[in-house]
Amino acid sequence: MLIPVLPAMVVKLDQLAEILLTTLIFVVLGLVFFTIAYFVLSRIFDIHHEIEEDQNTALGIIIGAIMIGISIIIAAAIHG
Repeated sequence: MLIPVLPAMVVKLDQLAEILLTTLIFVVLGLVFFTIAYFVLSRIFDIHHEIEEDQNTALGIIIGAIMIGISIIIAAAIHG
């Protein structure tokens, strides 16, 4: 079964380089902001000690949820 392609999702070859460059810039910006957010969280919580040495599963779940939330916020900000 063939899936119909929406015309809005097709990129012309002359626009492909510009779109790829823009996407790459936004990916790098998102990773920079995500890294900054991780370092801020690691300053607030002693993540490595609590999760690795004390086996604090609850903190691992909370940090993971915070990271997913930050990722969604960054993606929404980049997407516009």
